[in-house]
Amino acid sequence: MKYSSIIGILACIGIIISCFIPWTYHPDLSQYFNGFYSEQNIYGRPGKLLVIFAAICILLFAIPRVWAKRTNWLMATLLVAYTIKTYFLFTSCYNGICPVKEAGMYLLLITVSVTFIAAMLPDLKLRDGSGRSN
Repeated sequence: MKYSSIIGILACIGIIISCFIPWTYHPDLSQYFNGFYSEQNIYGRPGKLLVIFAAICILLFAIPRVWAKRTNWLMATLLVAYTIKTYFLFTSCYNGICPVKEAGMYLLLITVSVTFIAAMLPDLKLRDGSGRSN
């Protein structure tokens, strides 16, 4: 894909932005939770790790080397796995109360999916044995 690096970088920036937007609303507490805030830090701060993964992916999207693209596959896969874990953690019901999913959670899921797809379809020109570009 010709623009996969640019799309991947923009998606990673979207991941960072989504960590600051409310992910869930908890009606029993009357509070919004995001990637850096949860009541008494009960869910931790998954936004920190998501921002670190996104920053590493931005660097790897910018480097036009085979090893960077392969490492980016790994980082994008870890990003998807951690996002799925975070989604279930933040949106699961407790004591009969289900939190309301907000725009930040949907933005996180969409941008992580786009990052994963962009990492799987890198724009990389490989050389054959004679030294010519394909």
